Amino acid sequence: MEIKVQNMTRRFGFVTAVDNVSFSFGSGDIFGFIGPNGAGKTTTIRVMTTLDLPSEGDVFYDGISAVLYPEEARRIVGYMPDSLPDYKDVAVWEYLDFCARGFGLKGALRKRRLAEVEEFTELGEMREKFLCSLSKGMKQRVSLARALIHDPQVLIMDEPAAGLDPRARLELRNLLKILAGQKKAILLSSHILSELQDICNGAVIIEKGKVLSAGSIQEMTKTVEAEAAREEKKGEVIIIECPSQLEALKLKLLEHPAVSDVCEYADGKLHFTLADEEKNLTPLMAQLFNAGLPIKGFSREQMSLEELFMRVTEGKVQ
Repeated sequence: MEIKVQNMTRRFGFVTAVDNVSFSFGSGDIFGFIGPNGAGKTTTIRVMTTLDLPSEGDVFYDGISAVLYPEEARRIVGYMPDSLPDYKDVAVWEYLDFCARGFGLKGALRKRRLAEVEEFTELGEMREKFLCSLSKGMKQRVSLARALIHDPQVLIMDEPAAGLDPRARLELRNLLKILAGQKKAILLSSHILSELQDICNGAVIIEKGKVLSAGSIQEMTKTVEAEAAREEKKGEVIIIECPSQLEALKLKLLEHPAVSDVCEYADGKLHFTLADEEKNLTPLMAQLFNAGLPIKGFSREQMSLEELFMRVTEGKVQ
């Protein structure tokens, strides 16, 4: 399954909420959709889930146009909004049963799907409770169950972790990993970038209605780091692990003309900046090994998703 947002624009009068947005992701991906408040995330999600029409452009699910064939797109997409209705006289099972009927599930198939999503989201013990009596975490489980009731190939989630306690966030993260393992394509909007860092393999960064960067986190990080290195004219930051002889290692590193900013990173680790990493890394490591230093490993320092976001965005709103 390939999901492709293609040149999407959405205007409200004279305001352009989403401006020529394009990105894509596929089965097994968990993509974070991140940006400041007012960036256009919810508008984009509403178009992707057929709740709104774009002024221009389209969304394709394996080539199926969400604009031309919204009914087919709805069978493919499961949408989890950022809130759940507070009905005072509707039980959890009644709400899910109503949603299943809305998707045309009948008889034994509807009962089986209800049982499956209740088991997956662990709602069995609270199926008789009214929606208004549920905690935020329980409401999010019901909302996820509703999104999964028709077994969609794509799951689009708007702020699913907002307001959840740490345990509920961990449980949600584990459920998303299971769903990605089932080859579902997942797009989730969130302001909690540390949570996205742990589960996402890609991201879309949007600001003022425009996509600033999109793709795998590894590719985006590499691009931003390369640009930063060119601007600062410093080089790559390398982490080197050496449980003993740290001082000897530090002195040896400082002897090399391409090395700068050597300092202790964590227990048994140093980090340093290496100019022209492609040219200098291999001979430097050979030099350290030949000196008999007990190096256990080395790696490039990875930029966090928060750092990536702060470098790419400017904090502007519509």
